[in-house]
Amino acid sequence: MRTASEAPTRPDRGLFGVVPPGRPTDVAVAALVAVAQLGLTTLAAHRQPDRHTLDLLAYLLLAAGPVALLWRRRSPALVLVVVMASSVVYFALGYPYGPAWLALIVAFWTAVTGGARRVAWATAFVGLAAYFTLAALLDRGAPVASVPTILAHLGWLLVVLAASEVALAARQRRQAAERTRAEEARRRAGEERMRIARELHDVLAHNISLINVQAGVALHLMDEQPGQSRTALVAIKQASNDALGELRSVLDVLRQGDEAPPRAPASGLAQLDSLVAGAGATGLEVRTRVEGLPRPLPAGTDLAAFRIVQESLTNVTRHAGPASATVVVRYGPDDLTVRVDDDGRGPAAAPGPGNGNGIRGMRERVAALGGELTTGPRPGGGFRVQARLPIDEDASP
Repeated sequence: MRTASEAPTRPDRGLFGVVPPGRPTDVAVAALVAVAQLGLTTLAAHRQPDRHTLDLLAYLLLAAGPVALLWRRRSPALVLVVVMASSVVYFALGYPYGPAWLALIVAFWTAVTGGARRVAWATAFVGLAAYFTLAALLDRGAPVASVPTILAHLGWLLVVLAASEVALAARQRRQAAERTRAEEARRRAGEERMRIARELHDVLAHNISLINVQAGVALHLMDEQPGQSRTALVAIKQASNDALGELRSVLDVLRQGDEAPPRAPASGLAQLDSLVAGAGATGLEVRTRVEGLPRPLPAGTDLAAFRIVQESLTNVTRHAGPASATVVVRYGPDDLTVRVDDDGRGPAAAPGPGNGNGIRGMRERVAALGGELTTGPRPGGGFRVQARLPIDEDASP
């Protein structure tokens, strides 16, 4: 059985079950408004002998607004109604003018910017009508409801509401900008993940495929021609070194980000001969042809062209069976065309449904650069991969 000290408590409830204010800033705002509203109105009353003297009821009405502001974030509409009611009664009773409207301004501002816009506008007109009606009934020296007086009070309320609407619009623009930045950051992160995935796939798939082919050759020749198996093992060692080097280059970029350039040179068409030599070590005959005048390329275009040739030769090695390949690099006035043809026979020349990551990665690379990729069987047998990559001369190194 629980004792009284063990009874469950409700930390979110204050004295008499009233929900306390949730933000220290609300307490500070309410305190400042209370000091200004009560103190300055008291000082202003000394210069208004024609108005009714401030009494206990007047001070209670002046304090009601600042106290209600403690809950302005939790219930902006209800707080506005309470503050408007206390202000209407205060001024209708003929008490002295002064900054007794400070709490009302804060309440209107909070209601409009807090999502209670309709309540704010309705409260402004209803409160104005209630003020003139109550002032006429009480007849304690409040202004008579004439057209100039009504327009003056209405204009004051419209200024407060308009300023609140402007603040709300500015807040919404800031929030929309923040959402846009967050979405852009998520989009860039997704694109970066895809870029890293493509890089890792191209680096590992190509070199591991070469290693797999060479390992099969070494196993086949180990008993019958042990001397030639050494050549296959050397090719395996070179392919593994190339894979580690390229993987290290990718990881260096990830570690360094934008702080410094990678220590290892980025892959590009300058390494085409090395790439062809690695494929030739597996027994694949590769011919290369360069058309047009070679020139420096933008880093993205250079890397994409290299990866397309690399992935195409990997597919030939894995899927085309006994075959040869031809790599054509054509430098155009404003684009670069890369074509890889093989003469493999049968359906194995084209990657099957389970081996489409490479071609999909090539399509993503080309699309990111605004180019075109075509893949498909060649007339008479074999397979063709052709990519046209636009060259942005302004981005060239």
